[in-house]
Amino acid sequence: MAPVIPGFDYRRVPVADGVSLNVAVAGSGSPVVLLHGFPQTHLMWRHVAADLAADHTVICPDLRGYGASDKPAENIDAGSDPDAAPAAYAKRTMAADIVALARALGHERFALAGHDRGALVAFRAGLDHPATITHLACLDVLPTLDMWDVLHGTTAAVGFHLFLMAQPPGLPERMIAACPDDFFGHFLDLWAGDPRAIPAEVRTAYLDACRAAVPSIVADYRASAGVDVDHDRADRDGGRRLTMPLTVIQQDWGAALGYDAAALWRAWADDLEHLTVGYGHFMAEEAPADIAKALRGLLAR
Repeated sequence: MAPVIPGFDYRRVPVADGVSLNVAVAGSGSPVVLLHGFPQTHLMWRHVAADLAADHTVICPDLRGYGASDKPAENIDAGSDPDAAPAAYAKRTMAADIVALARALGHERFALAGHDRGALVAFRAGLDHPATITHLACLDVLPTLDMWDVLHGTTAAVGFHLFLMAQPPGLPERMIAACPDDFFGHFLDLWAGDPRAIPAEVRTAYLDACRAAVPSIVADYRASAGVDVDHDRADRDGGRRLTMPLTVIQQDWGAALGYDAAALWRAWADDLEHLTVGYGHFMAEEAPADIAKALRGLLAR
């Protein structure tokens, strides 16, 4: 049986036609939704969620395509066809899932924090639903459009998986499915500043979940090389910005890749607190007390 967050109630919540999300809920008070990254599930928030649940309603879903949530088929042509259904793994679609989830649980407005892939969903939710998202936190990621702009030359090798999963359907899925534990485990090992932060049972749960979700994980990344770029570019060209308080917590990748992360985020946000930290990528598991403190600081703004 997969691990759970102790003290949290688990349920499945319909959020779109044919799509229900697996979600863990606990606590009472103003609502906070926490979105996981790659190659993880909602379990990555287990420590931070327990902390925040002392005085907030905390909602931790598995994103569509991940964990125990539904994994709809990819409709890759939807992004360029205005008459098609919304692209299944566009961050716009995944953000709408989260708004629908909160509403189904009785919350019209809520704070939202995301890590990695979840941060991209949170970013899109903040742009698309500014009246709904009261506070926003994005952990260890750049907005999609900026990410592609800064990845160039030999330094782009750090993001090889982005280029692999951007390829048309077929080859990426077959390559990853041939050795999924090696592929997903590579990132768990490489990105962890403190491997002890992900105990064996949680690591196993992550690998089991990813092994069962190769096509949808690839579809999520493929969308970030297509329709998500289109949406970000349209918003940047149109001057659309994040209007709610935003906290960004990142490793100092900018020093290695030659960009100013805070400046990139400042171009999107009116009210930004940008924090550079020395943890590994899995910061909510490696330094949960610090992350919880930062989120509480955000909620107080």
